[in-house]
Amino acid sequence: MRKIAVALLVAGSAVATPALAQSGVNPIFTGPRVEGTLGWDHVGAGSSVDNDNDGSDQNIDGLLYGGGIGYDFAAGGALLGVEGEITGSTAKSDRRAYDDQFGFGRVKTGRDLYVGARAGIMADPATLIYVKGGYTNLKLNVLAGNTDTQTDTGFKLDGWRLGAGAERAISGNTYAKLEYRYSNYNRGQIDYASGATSARFDVDTDRHQVVASYGIRF
Repeated sequence: MRKIAVALLVAGSAVATPALAQSGVNPIFTGPRVEGTLGWDHVGAGSSVDNDNDGSDQNIDGLLYGGGIGYDFAAGGALLGVEGEITGSTAKSDRRAYDDQFGFGRVKTGRDLYVGARAGIMADPATLIYVKGGYTNLKLNVLAGNTDTQTDTGFKLDGWRLGAGAERAISGNTYAKLEYRYSNYNRGQIDYASGATSARFDVDTDRHQVVASYGIRF
């Protein structure tokens, strides 16, 4: 899956030609921005984990929701930016998955924090093609037995994210964008209900998302 993600990012960055890049960045794509996001969220075992344990596919899917902020500026013929995001998701283990759900037991996705950067060029005066990358921290809340009740115990996972997308100016200072991103979490710790935390340990957890955002620039 990682090779597929990298291939998609390379393809996305190659959509706009050098000739388009030389046309410069439309100023309507620069400055501070705020946006809301909705999309598909898929969390599962990474390549180093058996993803077909006893015939049960070890992944969960749900609706991603949240929002982000960012700041973009022109640098020659390219656009560069920094951004941050906080999201939640409805993805959770079903009630039949009592045991080792991709290494974490029965869990529900909690908040996800992301901070990173992006770079893009203009495909046309109203369309930006970009790639992005940065740090992400995911919380998985442990579910209690055969219920949907969240406990006070959870996993916190650290990892990295890569993505690619297209942003389209709509009117005035509003915009919409469509984006694919892949995240891999490789370090984790347990936060227990008592307030204690475990030592950090290695994990291999993948996350794939396809999201749409609507935003406003200031």
